[in-house]
Amino acid sequence: MTATRFLIPLFLFFGITVFLWKGLSLNPKEVPSPLIGKAAPEFTLPILNEFDARLSNSDMEGKVWLLNVFASWCGPCLVEHPILVNFAKTSDIPILGFNYKDKPQAAVQWLNRHGDPYERVVLDIDGRVGLDYGVYGVPETFLIDGRGIIRYKKIGPLTQADVSEDILPLIQELRQ
Repeated sequence: MTATRFLIPLFLFFGITVFLWKGLSLNPKEVPSPLIGKAAPEFTLPILNEFDARLSNSDMEGKVWLLNVFASWCGPCLVEHPILVNFAKTSDIPILGFNYKDKPQAAVQWLNRHGDPYERVVLDIDGRVGLDYGVYGVPETFLIDGRGIIRYKKIGPLTQADVSEDILPLIQELRQ
């Protein structure tokens, strides 16, 4: 009876230690998205610099494409921007800009200053569509296949390694 009294706390201690060790080994920047493998949420949003024009994600049907969430006030967006500009120059995959909680004129000035890698830019001024996509902040990037299924999500600025090790191989797989 006495040995059992000491074994139960010992087993509890080891169990808690295993869970803590596992939790500490996780990367806090890798937040799994429940949207991976599911249809991208529907949207119809105004297009930057196109008076009264709107774009919906169904307009991208049949294409593999990137949706890049950005804002002119976002410092990390500036870090990833040269990678997007280079991707747009070297790839035939369209990038749709998703301007999040920003002023349209500020977005225009930012793109004029830093380059515009986007096929088009849609405006989510109030952030409601961003909530549907589970946007935590900016930047975030989604790879969406021709059937409108989200295949990849990156929270934070894209790196060249993300493009070459994750996005490009996935695009090749989706094209087969």
